[in-house]
Amino acid sequence: MKNSPVTDKIDKLLVEFMKLVRNGEVEIYNEFSLQHELGIFLRASLGEYKVQFERNTSFFNITDTIKREIDIVIYNDAEKYAIELKCPLNGQFPEQMFSFIRDICFMEQLKEKGFDKTYCLTVVNNKNFYSGKRKEGIYSYFRDDKMIEGRISKPTGKKDKVISLKNQYQIRWLDNGKNQKYYIVKIN
Repeated sequence: MKNSPVTDKIDKLLVEFMKLVRNGEVEIYNEFSLQHELGIFLRASLGEYKVQFERNTSFFNITDTIKREIDIVIYNDAEKYAIELKCPLNGQFPEQMFSFIRDICFMEQLKEKGFDKTYCLTVVNNKNFYSGKRKEGIYSYFRDDKMIEGRISKPTGKKDKVISLKNQYQIRWLDNGKNQKYYIVKIN
């Protein structure tokens, strides 16, 4: 599908929102605040679209996805977009990294099932997500520019959980000041 003007606008709005966070005009302090502040910002910017939180996939007649609740949905009668958010505060680096990849898989599934475009926005304030001595396994995707692709196993606990991605993604951390970095993955 060719990008519609709103698709390009959402791309720009996500970056614009993160600039507001960097400049201190919007404060985010956990995932809940990220979800609501971003949703309010998007609702004000995209008045002709509905912006809703925690929408179940069944609302869109979608089943059999890795997750059920979509953090933010933007839609009208003709188009629909989804955004998954992460803002981890309690360490658990390999587990959270696996969760980041799980969100990418979920967004791939929604795109495959009819969403026009989907996104993952992850905001961190701990350098262990993007730097550190370990650069193998799951760490390589977030610390060493390795492409996220194919089958990825859960790095801790029961290692029988596997996520399979259809496409390739590269994490590009962007500095957002005050020890904060973020990335946006777009699933076209």
